[in-house]
Amino acid sequence: MISHGTDPARSAIRNVAIIAHVDHGKTTLVDGMLKQSNIFRDPDSVGDLIMDANDLERERGITILSKNASVTYAGVKINIIDTPGHADFGGEVERVLNMADGCLLLVDAVEGPMPQTRTVLARALQLGLRPIVVINKVDRSAAEPARVIEEVHDLFLDLATNADQLDVPVVYAVAREGRAGLAPNDLGPDLRPLFDAILTHIPAPPSDVDAPFQMQIASLDFDPHRGRIAIGRIHRGVVRQGDVIVHAHPDGELQRERVAYLLLFEGLGRREATAAFAGDIVAITGFSQARIGATLADPAHAEPLPALEIEEPTLRLTFGVNTSPFAGREGQFSTSRQLRERLFRELETNLSLRVEPTEHADVFAVSGRGELHLSILIETMRREGYEFQVSRPEVITKRGPHGLLEPMETLIINATEDTLGVIAEIVGERRGRMTNMQSDGRGGVRLEYVIPTRGTIGLRNALLTRTRGNASMSTSLLGYEPWQGEIPLSRSGALVATETGVALSHGISGAQERGTTFVEPGTEVYEGMIVGQHPRQNDLPVNVCRAKKLTNMRSSTADIMVRLTPPTILSLEQSLDFLADDELLEVTPKSLRLRKRLLLEHERSRARKQANQISSAVSS
Repeated sequence: MISHGTDPARSAIRNVAIIAHVDHGKTTLVDGMLKQSNIFRDPDSVGDLIMDANDLERERGITILSKNASVTYAGVKINIIDTPGHADFGGEVERVLNMADGCLLLVDAVEGPMPQTRTVLARALQLGLRPIVVINKVDRSAAEPARVIEEVHDLFLDLATNADQLDVPVVYAVAREGRAGLAPNDLGPDLRPLFDAILTHIPAPPSDVDAPFQMQIASLDFDPHRGRIAIGRIHRGVVRQGDVIVHAHPDGELQRERVAYLLLFEGLGRREATAAFAGDIVAITGFSQARIGATLADPAHAEPLPALEIEEPTLRLTFGVNTSPFAGREGQFSTSRQLRERLFRELETNLSLRVEPTEHADVFAVSGRGELHLSILIETMRREGYEFQVSRPEVITKRGPHGLLEPMETLIINATEDTLGVIAEIVGERRGRMTNMQSDGRGGVRLEYVIPTRGTIGLRNALLTRTRGNASMSTSLLGYEPWQGEIPLSRSGALVATETGVALSHGISGAQERGTTFVEPGTEVYEGMIVGQHPRQNDLPVNVCRAKKLTNMRSSTADIMVRLTPPTILSLEQSLDFLADDELLEVTPKSLRLRKRLLLEHERSRARKQANQISSAVSS
């Protein structure tokens, strides 16, 4: 354990954001910092993923929401701002970086800097944050800390906004063992070198306590007893419990309210305080209309701070009221009013999201950063009891001076050399162009591509399937380029149920002779529901509710037994990837059901004829 002394010569606060690409060990490092700061009575019993309290975060092993905690070392309070590592949640990072004065840039000693590393670091340097580089996992057999340091230095040369940012201290670590040091082969028994580096290289926040109070809201929370909680760093001045201050909305509206409670972060929790000063990260209650990006200020000096800059979304899908025959059976909230209220409530904290009405009153267009960003929202809502249906994700394009523009991604794939041909085929079909390839000399290879965002839809599952799990990928938004051309449809047709009822073994057996099935005996199905995939391009109607006809003749045992192939159960992301333009995904707290937009076969046939007539008229 680290023993804490006091050093009156040092400032009392450090505000540090921890940024890293997904799976580089950021959450594990935060666990180690918390355990070694004596905030737990028995650190060994706390477990892992301490700050990832959300069920989805624990299940998926990723950080989704930014969080705050604090530890004390050598008499200095270190406010830790934990940020997501996945590019789809970049909006979470962008809105909380302004609470920090420095950052820990965590980089894997094998993989090196990844696309998300570059994106977030660029934003941190623009804000003037002082970085410390932490090279993690130096104990791995494939670790190359020297190479990774060179790549990090090249990154800083590209992104630094002033010369001071090029002089970056480096700490080496094995986060899962809670060890750090100033050389990869000389790690200490704990994280003391990292804590010392924070105190030495991260500046204390400006302490202009005599100026009028001013703070920007970077995050929101809710307490059933205290109401809405506004979280942010005090930029200047002092605030006390009971003070009357102004809430300056982004649209210019001013609202005067009284500070009901004032809370400071301590460990993983918060403690009530009577006053907070410039540099403190605080939680304030009493503002029922608080909004992220708004400014809390002294009434006599109500100057709003600059608005938070958040990148625009790149993918869009629609949320609509569930219109299937099973609507209302499993969900607690299923009306258009409830769906609208929930989606617009999400905008208060999810700044990367956009929600817009459509020509249909019960359908809303929802735009986000990527597939994962949107799927997390869908999964969160279904767990809250909502029932709805969503469409296939589509890319958001722009009009430029020379025509249509579409978003492009930097794609990095780590794989084995024997999968190069398969990867080149898959990515090439999706209009990806290779920009770099590196081999590690041990059978591994790293491929870098530029690819349209629409080409990444379903790419992860395709790679995992075709390479038998020997490939991992990450993406980051690169910018907009002219439309890259059509991407051929890679999915074949669907097996579509023709009857409403319960799927039976005999009916499923017949469907499996024609394709892969998604349902098992006993599953309730309805007409127009997708129950499998057809190997050919056309959709095929099947009756999975068909029972075996009874006869007076005795059957052999082989005739009685129906041998079924286990069904393919699609995850939420796989279901979104599977969807075609004429299909929807029905989402309820208990089920995910793929369906056709038009449930009846004669309606779909009429729609196909009309589409063919329009296509013929256009071509002629």
